[in-house]
Amino acid sequence: MAMTMHVNIVSAENEIYSGTVTEVYAPAEMGEVGIMARHTQMLSTLKPGVVRVVPLEGEEQSFYVSGGILEVQPHVVTILSDTALRAADLDESAAMKAKARAESAMKDKASDMDYAKAKSELIEAVAQIEALKKLRKKK
Repeated sequence: MAMTMHVNIVSAENEIYSGTVTEVYAPAEMGEVGIMARHTQMLSTLKPGVVRVVPLEGEEQSFYVSGGILEVQPHVVTILSDTALRAADLDESAAMKAKARAESAMKDKASDMDYAKAKSELIEAVAQIEALKKLRKKK
């Protein structure tokens, strides 16, 4: 029988995923990390990207996170992110519009949106677009 661990993926709004899995892959700041049961304890920041989980029974599931924190305990992995979405809920047209809006705000010095907020929104929109591209390649 495969060794398992419990995974929780939580956004600022709600819990996105909670379940028993055999593997977790996450976009840690130092690069993608793979985690299995009994992994050594670890705490890392996450960069925007795709988190993949392999449930005990079933197909691999993918989630977009806007960054956040990854906490690994021997039998529990917790991912906390401001924004976390199931891969199927990513909206490419909305991400493209958000990217264009942020780029425009960064160029327009008279814009109501401040530069830092526009840059943050641009980074998130680009990360969502890249996540969609990565997920399409897998299919």
